Amino acid sequence: MFLFKKSSEMPAPGKALPGRPQPLQTAEKHFVSGNPLKGPYPSGTAKAMFGLGCFWGAERKFWEIPGVWVTAVGYAAGATPNPTYEEVCSGRTGHNEAVLVVYDPRQVTYGELLKTFWESHDPTQGMRQGNDAGTQYRSGIYVYDAAQRATAEASKKDYETALKKNGYSAITTEILDAPEFYFAEDYHQQYLAKNPRGYCGLGGTGVTCQIGTGVAA
Repeated sequence: MFLFKKSSEMPAPGKALPGRPQPLQTAEKHFVSGNPLKGPYPSGTAKAMFGLGCFWGAERKFWEIPGVWVTAVGYAAGATPNPTYEEVCSGRTGHNEAVLVVYDPRQVTYGELLKTFWESHDPTQGMRQGNDAGTQYRSGIYVYDAAQRATAEASKKDYETALKKNGYSAITTEILDAPEFYFAEDYHQQYLAKNPRGYCGLGGTGVTCQIGTGVAA
């Protein structure tokens, strides 16, 4: 956010910042729902994790979905343990700004979460999202099991077809097994609920994702 322009290359092996063994202090409860940020989560809920640019606006997209029990912002898919926001912004951690979503599959499907993910950003931009440039703004889906991976891969293929029909290039979204999620500092959690006029650089392509609608892309 703040129109940052950072390195577009991941840090070389062994060159990432060392981080720290202790987790950062963060909020105990979700500012909007009041649910515990780090759990315990109710029986029957599932987790999803996404990166789609500035996590302030990305998180709001998901907490507004009925059936989502709690959301949190943090850092994932890098090499530095328990990084700070400043360290992530340096481009020397390899982390992405990520959103953790805890949801009730009986009320909202993983496919419906993916629809929100695809339609809320431009997944063809590589190491940037709009005016926010750098490795921390890359598009990513971090899957917790084989079923999530299969659904994510299929949705990526179908949405890429739809995007190309509308003049966009290939999707650059990474799909990885869910890495450790490091909760971000307190002030980042539910930032746009605390600061309604705060910065949000997200912008979709305007191309509809047909996952979960029964319509081919």
